[in-house]
Formats: sequence, structure tokens, C-alpha cells
Amino acid sequence: MEKFTVNAQILKEKFVEQYGEDGDHPIRIFASPARINIIGEHIDYNGGKVFPAAIDRYLYVAIRKRSDSKIIYNDLFFPGVYTFDINDDFKFDKANDYANFLNGILSCIKKRGINLPCGFEVLIASNVPSAGGISSSSALECGFAWAVNQTFELGISRKDIALMGQQSEHEFMNVNCGIMDQYIIATAKKDTAELLDCAKIEHEYVPLVLGDYHFIVMNTKKQRRLADSKYNERRSECEQGLALLRAAGHDIPDLCSMTPDQFEQWGSCITDPVIYKRVRHCVTEMDRVIRSVQALKANKLQELGQLLYASHKSLKEDYEVSGIELDTLVQAASEEPGCIGARMTGAGFGGCAIALVHKDSIDTFIQNVQAKYTKTIGYAGAFFACGAGEGVKEV
Repeated sequence: MEKFTVNAQILKEKFVEQYGEDGDHPIRIFASPARINIIGEHIDYNGGKVFPAAIDRYLYVAIRKRSDSKIIYNDLFFPGVYTFDINDDFKFDKANDYANFLNGILSCIKKRGINLPCGFEVLIASNVPSAGGISSSSALECGFAWAVNQTFELGISRKDIALMGQQSEHEFMNVNCGIMDQYIIATAKKDTAELLDCAKIEHEYVPLVLGDYHFIVMNTKKQRRLADSKYNERRSECEQGLALLRAAGHDIPDLCSMTPDQFEQWGSCITDPVIYKRVRHCVTEMDRVIRSVQALKANKLQELGQLLYASHKSLKEDYEVSGIELDTLVQAASEEPGCIGARMTGAGFGGCAIALVHKDSIDTFIQNVQAKYTKTIGYAGAFFACGAGEGVKEV
């Protein structure tokens, strides 16, 4: 089916077309947001604090109980109907495509000793760009997990929904991800961002007051899959850096517990220039997160913008997870008078960047950045302004 903007009402109508009427069981619909990470990239798995916000672009999950034990998954925009049974021993199978994300959650529910009393049918539709770096897969995991949780009254907390999403990625999808994406999607509140301490799994809500400015999401339209990227390689490099620091006698729990001053003193024990750069990114990015939150609380948006640019430079040069598409977007954004900051957001190697742009400049900004991007890359990107949305919810 050709992609179009979906809402709860459209999804409900399509659900009845797909599965028919059932007077015994109601159709329930849940919305799960995409997210941007304002700043704090690739430090969530290094004990750092990150600063994400859910955005007002949603993936929808429609669900209805069945009177038998069958499970049926369908998606408005992705091909394939997948059928399972609540008694199955769920295992990853590449042939199951997006159903693996859902089965991973069911696998985690089973590991908690919870057995569902009956089957259910699901229809999914998303307004979130797939594999675009604003966490479409985590929106799917958390939206589905919350839908099952609420439909079957399992009593799983929002924090545990996030942890379950991460557990599914680790044990089922074999992606060694941090907690940030699932956590913000499960716990977000409207008009706020979260300062999330990834080591303690604790968060503080920070009002996202941007005045006359809006975040623009800039999608490279370059498809990238986290599991296939160099994500696990970067994680291993960070672990090597931490091991070297500990071997030199520096008793630190993780890279992000180091201050920039400490890194200046201790960094000489890392003789591999690549490992040194990876660690330097983690330390300086953590510092930028703290300063960004302070700038936002003090209404110093220009300072926040400069920290966004500095973050991108570090991700490009020290962590090397950017690429010509993301760099072109950030460079083009920086040349626009209405833009005060821009950076890649997400894992990198494609995906999305964000820019902080004055409301009066948004149309011109998008037009000009699109033209420069298309000229350099050879195809168009996609752009949209966004606000801070709510976490997973029933609609």
C-alpha cells in the first residue's frame, strides 16, 4: 500500500476491513512516539546522561483479543501477515521481518513468568520514517509492549516497558543497544525533554521551552540498520578504552564519569589514537549534555545551538559515525540565517539530523537545505518541524 498519513480512526477502519467485526472484544489503539536526541550521542551505553525528547510523530498499534490462542500481525505499509500462537517458543527468524520486534517482546513477557490467556490480532501503521534514526524500531517495541500490557492488564510499569524493549534488542535481536530510545518513548511527557542518567536509569523532566524556535528533523533518506552498522564495533572500542584507564589505576565505573580535566590528565595511558578519540568523544559529549541542559533552563538558546554544532563535530571527527549525507545536512543548515544549531541525531551512518530554526525561517530553511542536499547527494531528503510529544498512550 502507498504510504499516507495515518491516524487512529483510519487505523480502526482498516482493522475492521482486515479482521472483520467482533462484538465480544473491543479494538484498542495505542500511539507510540518517535524521538529525537537533542544532545548526548553514543554515551548512553558508556554510563552517560543523554537529553532526548519524544516528538509528535507516532506509530499506531491496533489490538484486539481473540477467542482462541492465535496471534496475527499485520502492517498497513509493510508486506506480510505473520501468524503465531501464544504457546509458541518465540525465536528470532530473519524471515519474520518486523514480527521479530513483536515476538522479542512476547519472549520477554514469557521470561517474566506471564502467560497470556488468549491470542490477539494486531494492525500497525506508522508516520515515523523507518530506519531513519529517530527510533522507529523502539517505537514499535514500546508501542506493542504497552498495547499488550494494557489489553491484558499485566501491570508492567513504564520503566519496565523500556527495560523490556532493551532486553528484547539484546537477547532477541542481538543488538547491544543502550536504554535511551525505549526509555524516552515509554516515559515522555508533552512539552518536556528528559535528562536521563543511563547508569542509574533515572530521569529528570526539563521543560522544552524554545520560544520562537522549532526543531526540524532532516532525514537523509539513506537507509541504515543499527545491527548492520558499526555500532557494536564502537561499543567494543569504548570498552577497550575503559579497560586501559582502569589498568592504569584509574578506578572509574564508566567513561562518562570522567571530567574533561581528568581526561586531560589520564588520557596519555591510551596510546591507540583511534581508541583515544572514541574516549574523548564520550567525555566531551557528556560535558556538552550538562551544559546544554543548563543553557535551556537559563533560556540561552544560542548557547544550546553552539553545543549542537560542537556535538556534531565530535561525532564526525572523534567518533566517526557521521557520513557525507549527515555532514551535508548540518553544513547546509549552518549556512541558513534562521538556524542557530544542528547535529546528527541517533546512531549515525545515515538516518536523521536535527536543526534548531526560527519559526519565521522554517519554509526558507527547508527549501534551501533541500536544494543543497539534493545537489550534493543526488537525491532529496525529507524535512519536518516537530514539537515534544507524549510517551506511549492509548488513544
